[in-house]
Amino acid sequence: MIVSPSILSADFANLGRDMTMLENSDAAWIHCDVMDGVFVPNISFGFNIIKTVGQYTSKPLDVHLMIVDPGRYVGQVRDSGAAIMNVHYEACTHLHRVVQDIHNSGMKAGVTLNPATPVSMLQDIIGDLELVLLMSVNPGFGGQSFIEHTVKKISELRALVDATGSEALIEVDGGINARTGARCATAGADVLVAGNAVFKASDPCAAIAELAAL
Repeated sequence: MIVSPSILSADFANLGRDMTMLENSDAAWIHCDVMDGVFVPNISFGFNIIKTVGQYTSKPLDVHLMIVDPGRYVGQVRDSGAAIMNVHYEACTHLHRVVQDIHNSGMKAGVTLNPATPVSMLQDIIGDLELVLLMSVNPGFGGQSFIEHTVKKISELRALVDATGSEALIEVDGGINARTGARCATAGADVLVAGNAVFKASDPCAAIAELAAL
């Protein structure tokens, strides 16, 4: 299992310390949640923080843009050091064009679905993606409870990926811990995003290792 800890739950007064911990852990990616206070009801951080995070790690930066019109920022996301640029289906009027721009900028392209957006909406774009992120909470805040319907959506997305020959990985974000992560893994998830389950744990490295072993 690929584990992508969300730095949204890190201690920003000690960000270097937390990044050093992640660098020495079984985490494969680093998840960066960018929120604008418009698409979601919260504001997190911007590109300078992502650049700073990149100075502390050799691991790919998995940048999740919870913002309106994310296609405007492809160049800035690339310049911040992102390996993956992940945009919301609901925020892109011309999704195929945004995915093309992400690829042309040298990054892998991901698309995120909110809890109420059906997997079937990706039918015509799935073959162009390296990643699909299913939100298992309503985006905008950390620490929410896992939405049970997500397990069914993972199974549906796995069927779509397999049927189309897509190479997209399935990522799940929201309310992930060892229990919910195991259910996601069984349903077909490839990547787990974890925030509080990692950074609030008494032993964050052990928490990451437990998820990675699923």
